[in-house]
Amino acid sequence: MILVTGGAGFIGSNFVLGWLAQSDEPVINLDKLTYAGNLGNLQPLAGDPRHIFIKGDICDEALVAGLLERYQPRAILNFAAESHVDRSIHGPRDFVTTNVNGSFALLEAARAYWQGMGKEDKAAFRFLHVSTDEVYGTLGPGDAPFTETTAYAPNSPYSASKAASDHLVRAYHHTYGLPVLTTNCSNNYGPYQFPEKLIPLIIANARQGKPLPIYGDGQQVRDWLYVSDHCAAIRRVLEAGRCGETYNVGGWNEMANLDVVRTLCGMLDELAPKAAGSYAGQIVHVQDRPGHDRRYAIDARKIERELGWKPLETFETGIRKTVEWYLEHDDWVRNVQSGDYLRWLDTNYANRDAGHGAETRTSA
Repeated sequence: MILVTGGAGFIGSNFVLGWLAQSDEPVINLDKLTYAGNLGNLQPLAGDPRHIFIKGDICDEALVAGLLERYQPRAILNFAAESHVDRSIHGPRDFVTTNVNGSFALLEAARAYWQGMGKEDKAAFRFLHVSTDEVYGTLGPGDAPFTETTAYAPNSPYSASKAASDHLVRAYHHTYGLPVLTTNCSNNYGPYQFPEKLIPLIIANARQGKPLPIYGDGQQVRDWLYVSDHCAAIRRVLEAGRCGETYNVGGWNEMANLDVVRTLCGMLDELAPKAAGSYAGQIVHVQDRPGHDRRYAIDARKIERELGWKPLETFETGIRKTVEWYLEHDDWVRNVQSGDYLRWLDTNYANRDAGHGAETRTSA
């Protein structure tokens, strides 16, 4: 069996669901169930004996050690992280606690467990750490995409905390020999994403008749990766990745935020039209966030060359699946939009200047 941390979050839950759809190998799922961890994401596995859920914190080294001793997993996959840049600006401490201290505690427990294994099990064990392209910093319009050898230059408390965890994982391989693998992914989207991130936020706000907030001029460029493609890449890295290596995982889909929102509005106009007008009329431009990276782009040739992985979804196919999923799961959206979520939206957006009509003032 395998141990997955953060398996009730967006990417983690998609991974667990995909894993058990393709394999009978059981999953121990450890998640703290913070605001973005949602057992509703795992409802399809209710009563499935292959899925063992444990509510707990990766910072609790004794808990993790006990789970390792009890279940004897052949691999640990670490999805557990605080992952929203805006939240890291308002409250960086939680990001250091989970992403740095939590990763350290998990590595320590994994090291002790691995060192006590027999020779064959020790050789087969893997520790796979899921990270982000944001550790590389920002790119100019003409810069080459990030590769696995791009120097780290994190620009937010979130990306700095993830960079620190990446460095710890690397150090545990080079110092102790722990068989680690690291993946750095681009912006994920798809089912079960908490509606603080751009795509689910825009869908939810559009359907509720609320403003669709765009930071600054909306020309921040991201590489968009459909979550099921990301999960397939992780499975492949776990299966055949070289120990100690890093693999960048991207969708080959660079797009400006404003263009993403316009695409979403057009798709909603088609699939769930308003009584009058287009959802694009709800677009507003708000004050940009501090230190907002201008462009991310992933060079994913290494994972294709070495492991044969490449994304199956284009942005056009993936975004349609995403919009259709959210339209079919209004109940899930309502359930996750708790009082804590609404208070967060007020904290993040209340003091940003917004102007209707800014959509017409910016170039595409």
